[in-house]
Amino acid sequence: MNKRLLLLLGTILVVLLMLGTAFAAPRLTIPQTDFNFGNVPQNAKIAHVFWLHSTGDDSLKILKVVPG
Repeated sequence: MNKRLLLLLGTILVVLLMLGTAFAAPRLTIPQTDFNFGNVPQNAKIAHVFWLHSTGDDSLKILKVVPG
């Protein structure tokens, strides 16, 4: 009886650990999604930095960036 109980508890533990990793996912958080430059003279060089934060519980890989 004790062996069966230990086997059952061990199996439940393994399943719970596997479920925890199955739901792990990367997540990208961008606190500021837009920026207003206001009135900009023609041919002026302007720049702004957007911060990207990896807030998920798995590795985040940015494979391609397309400016728009």
